[in-house]
Amino acid sequence: MAVRANQINIVLHDQGVNKAEQRIETKPFAPVNQVMDEFIGMEALKDRINEIYAYIEINKRREQVGLKTEKQVLHMLFKGNPGTGKTTVARALAKLFVQQEVLTKGHIIEADRADLVGEYIGQTAHKTRSLVQRAQGGVLFIDEAYALARGGEKDFGKEAIDTLVKHMEDHHQSFILILAGYPDEMEFFLEMNPGLASRFPFILDFEDYKPNELMEIAKKMVKDRDYHITKKAEPVLLKHIEQEIAKPNLFPFSNARYVRNLIEQAIRKQSIRLIQQHVYRVEELILLTEKDFETKT
Repeated sequence: MAVRANQINIVLHDQGVNKAEQRIETKPFAPVNQVMDEFIGMEALKDRINEIYAYIEINKRREQVGLKTEKQVLHMLFKGNPGTGKTTVARALAKLFVQQEVLTKGHIIEADRADLVGEYIGQTAHKTRSLVQRAQGGVLFIDEAYALARGGEKDFGKEAIDTLVKHMEDHHQSFILILAGYPDEMEFFLEMNPGLASRFPFILDFEDYKPNELMEIAKKMVKDRDYHITKKAEPVLLKHIEQEIAKPNLFPFSNARYVRNLIEQAIRKQSIRLIQQHVYRVEELILLTEKDFETKT
């Protein structure tokens, strides 16, 4: 009888919570949208982040009504080519998680191999522990994490990995570890460290941007800098992007970084053009024309 009464209480309380939420919050993923809407594309990635957000929120609701909840382990792996937004998304997630009270501070410590691996015995463990300590209440983001496994068995990178594994288990409630890198290299990194993948419940793939998405990114970058691309310049810029994507490169396409470099180069060319023409009207100062995006062939 005691169990049944408890179940009745839970159902009644749960119904009350649901009704209140329906009145107050019409858009259940509004907090996610606030931090993710600025990102162009990334639809599959946004779906995964909605999943993580929902998982956290439902666990909080279960706890409120006395149901069992799992310990939330939110360590993540980011796999994607350069310029796909891995670092920027990590910063956005830190903000989201502090809003959800998963993190107490929401700051992010960005590091790479040099910040973790020392030159002498004992130095690596100390440097790694220090980073984890600084990340308490926030996110420890390690870019090009696969570099930790490059030196082989005798390299101190393995010691850094072992130290990270210990702390991500001991302090999984007080900080979030995000390891990031290129897709192929991260797969190799996980193969070199059996059992490591299972410690990251969330593996997020950052896909390369499509040409039309890169054009949207370009327009946003230009607008943020108080410039404007003319209609005649748009197809010229799009052609550059499509040609670069189609090239058989030894290195991965750098996505938004490539677009940013094109924009910055066009701004420099515009500066030279205006100086040479002695033209300083506001309408000219803000325009990037097709001539500014022309490259030598």
